[in-house]
Amino acid sequence: MASTLHSFASPADLAGSLADKVAHTLSAAIAARGAASIAVSGGSTPKAFFQALSTRDIAWDKVTITLVDERFVPADNTRSNHLLVDANLLQDKAKAARFVPLYQPAASVEDAARLATKKSAEIGIPFDVVILGMGGDGHTASFFPGGSNLAEALDASTPRGVITMEAEGAGEPRLTFTFSSLRDAALLVLHIEGEGKKDVLAKAEGSGDEADMPIRAVLRRATSPVEIYWAP
Repeated sequence: MASTLHSFASPADLAGSLADKVAHTLSAAIAARGAASIAVSGGSTPKAFFQALSTRDIAWDKVTITLVDERFVPADNTRSNHLLVDANLLQDKAKAARFVPLYQPAASVEDAARLATKKSAEIGIPFDVVILGMGGDGHTASFFPGGSNLAEALDASTPRGVITMEAEGAGEPRLTFTFSSLRDAALLVLHIEGEGKKDVLAKAEGSGDEADMPIRAVLRRATSPVEIYWAP
């Protein structure tokens, strides 16, 4: 699917512009069917965007927020994406939104994935907004090169839902939505910052195996256009 690069002078400019675009998309969904959904990513990159989005004046009580992926750690763990979203997005006006976590207190990460799949099925499909990030190794969501369930995660015929992923670069075991869950969002965004990430993107846009740089699956096979938001 085609991708479009939106470049900004600074991360602050990007955060504000992306917040406006996302708020508009969520509001349009609410107007159309009375509810909206957004799946966001963790890491340090989206913090300013989360803070900007939380101030936008939309009907947040009709918005459900979830995560693209999560570490198998409780919500109060400093490495938890839930904690990051709680501190930066579920604030201000966005406090009224409903949050559906991926981490579930279960005996195993596999059990947690089954519970998260069940809970997330109530959100409604497809997502209105999906915000992806990208690592220096070309991973997105928890689709890591060498990941334990990478082939299954990237297979378009794998059902929507949450599966587990373990990989050398991942640290803790992960919970991640499958590619089929993310590829058809009404607004599909790849948010990256820095010259280094731009170089990784250029490499990913070239020829090569999806297993080596899993972001390629999104760039090549998403059914929605990929809107790339970049700032130096």
